[in-house]
Amino acid sequence: MSIRRPQVKLSDVAAAAGVAPMTVSRVLNSPERVAPDTAERVRAAIASLGYVPNLLAGGLSSSRSRIVAAIVPTVASPIFAASLASFTDALGAAGYHVVLGLSGYGPAESEEALVAAILGRRPDGLLLTGTEHSPITRRHLALAGVPVVEIWDLIDNPADMVVGFDHRAVGQAVAAMFLRQGYRRFAAIGADDPRAVARRRGFTDALPTGSLLLDHVLSAPASMQGGRDAMARLLPPGEPIALFCSSDAAAAGAMIEAASRGVAVPGDLAVCGFGDLEVGRAMNPPISTVSVDGAEIGRTAARCLLGRLAGQEGPRRIAIPFRIEERGSTRNLRDP
Repeated sequence: MSIRRPQVKLSDVAAAAGVAPMTVSRVLNSPERVAPDTAERVRAAIASLGYVPNLLAGGLSSSRSRIVAAIVPTVASPIFAASLASFTDALGAAGYHVVLGLSGYGPAESEEALVAAILGRRPDGLLLTGTEHSPITRRHLALAGVPVVEIWDLIDNPADMVVGFDHRAVGQAVAAMFLRQGYRRFAAIGADDPRAVARRRGFTDALPTGSLLLDHVLSAPASMQGGRDAMARLLPPGEPIALFCSSDAAAAGAMIEAASRGVAVPGDLAVCGFGDLEVGRAMNPPISTVSVDGAEIGRTAARCLLGRLAGQEGPRRIAIPFRIEERGSTRNLRDP
């Protein structure tokens, strides 16, 4: 029969660390207000004693839960990882904990239920991926009474704050690159989530009439196998084709399928992806891509949210730049 040990109290941690109970509370809730060596001593005592703070009681007394929720579509794709990591690190340094929710790419009802469930637990703030939400979700956000920051997109009328970039402009920039390089025939492979759709539409709308050979839609998130299957629909080119894929994973799959059919990259097929992922850099040749500083998106979102929690009125809309990394999978046809 096991014997239940007495619960470790905050006063026990204070005694072990040789500080006042208020100092322990500050380390837990406002670590920036405590000298680093003192904070380290308190954390060591917490770890040694196995102390678990009563966050509910602290939240009731201070009207703060010290919890921020972050909602992303998936963790299967690495594209959101840098943003989540930098966001979590910045919030953690300020004494907040980040809990993760997965909204998926399914019906709007999935996000509605998730947002309602999270807000019902009274987080201090909320991070959402994307800006396309149902009227029900937008109503939840409007009535939440907590700071909300949307990331990886850019609109003029965010629910509260938005940090991201214009996906349609991404597609237009890729089209301009291909046209500048001398390509006259084009193809697009993209996922069906709103951000990928905007990139693909920006690309296809910027092309000359009649020059688009393939506009294939994949189920989100775009995968390497999806890229292979879509590439199989593109006939072997008689002259060079420029292909834009909504992710580096789909672009890598397209290049693998092209190689299996004897289609040379970039001689017969030029390929540009999105996301600047490791798989694209590892391909031979490396994949040209659109690079976005995901870590900066996360850090900026954290600053916005923390500023609002501190009572500051910051900007509601912050644009993060993107750039095209031209690598071996594309070439300038006008070069000798």
